[in-house]
Amino acid sequence: MNQPIKPLNELISLRGKTAIVTGAAMGIGKGIAARLHEAGASTVIADLDEAAGTAAVAELNNVRADSALFVRADVSQADDITKLITTTVGSFGGVDVLVNNAGIFPAQPLVSMSEDDFIKVINVNLRGAFLCTKSVAEQMIKQGRGGRIINITSIDALHPSMVGLAHYDASKHGLWGFTKNTALELAEHKIWVNAIAPGGVATPGVAKMQAAAAAADVDMQAQQAAFLAKIPMHSMGQPDDIGRVALFLACDLSSYMTGSQIVVDGGALLS
Repeated sequence: MNQPIKPLNELISLRGKTAIVTGAAMGIGKGIAARLHEAGASTVIADLDEAAGTAAVAELNNVRADSALFVRADVSQADDITKLITTTVGSFGGVDVLVNNAGIFPAQPLVSMSEDDFIKVINVNLRGAFLCTKSVAEQMIKQGRGGRIINITSIDALHPSMVGLAHYDASKHGLWGFTKNTALELAEHKIWVNAIAPGGVATPGVAKMQAAAAAADVDMQAQQAAFLAKIPMHSMGQPDDIGRVALFLACDLSSYMTGSQIVVDGGALLS
């Protein structure tokens, strides 16, 4: 039996829903939070940077009063995630969308990488997504109304982008595998799990990495030109480019999708 076709304004609406976005004080996470909030979601920004996170929440609350909340959280710490979920449910009544965006990418050659260096990246990028997904899935199952979980992987989950990111690439390959398996497990609860694989995006984190490289006498202008030459669109992405795709996955425009990964890279993987 054919279901009634929803009008576009209903398909894209997140009114009455609550979204948690980790690592959302700036960069890609902030871009995602802004789009979900614009679509009507009450929005929780989880981050370690209290100043930037509080400022980001103020921007959202200026648009719609009492619709956004900052929670300081280290995603690699189980106690912090418990606090994050408890605070979200206490403030907004539930959780409908989780975006696992928090991640770190300290470039470091394998030969100088310590075990602690490797584990730190895995703990934030992969273990953090596990802890958040497990806690949110439990809450969503208890609520009984389904939900959306969106993992921010990377084109490095499909192909390495540069030398020095062995730990990062391992975490992102792992997150893509985790996405597919949890999608399979949670589908019976009407919880759809998908991923977004960004390419090069202009964020404060990328700028910081470039500044560190320049301080080490790396010719960043030449490196940037070489990087852009490999992108058919010849430009870096913006946080809002990822935010738009996250909104697609969070709303009913993607109602028959789970276990998928959307590449948003300006065509970089084509080269």
